[in-house]
Amino acid sequence: MKRVMMIGRVSCGKTTLCQRLVGDPLVYKKTQTVEIIGQAIDTPGEYAENRRLMRGLTVSAVDADLIVFLQSCVDGECSFSPGQASMFGAPAVGVVTKTDLAPDDASKARARELLELAGVQKVFLVSSVTGEGIAEFADFLQTEQASAKQNG
Repeated sequence: MKRVMMIGRVSCGKTTLCQRLVGDPLVYKKTQTVEIIGQAIDTPGEYAENRRLMRGLTVSAVDADLIVFLQSCVDGECSFSPGQASMFGAPAVGVVTKTDLAPDDASKARARELLELAGVQKVFLVSSVTGEGIAEFADFLQTEQASAKQNG
């Protein structure tokens, strides 16, 4: 799998998605510092929410092959600026999380629109709890890794 960096607000599901991708038990834990889970760089939500901490994301992204922007479909707020994905030297994709908790399809569509506005190339809808969309996202990561090896 590619080295991916997860970016998103506090409690948007970054750590849970990382746990799901590597097959770890889903255990809630507040990420306090940048951590490595499998091939993922898991970042604290405060880095995305506080512009003064944004440098932590840019420094951590140096080792990433892919940037993953996460937006919970049950969170009415977004911390991404329009075109924010362009600040990274790696391609960016989006993941709409917590789809199992979505009150309606409109909330999923809104989360997708926010990610697209941030400048991601592709968007996945997932639920780390039910597994919805996880296989598709994991397959994408595997395909991207194979493609990078062939081109590298």
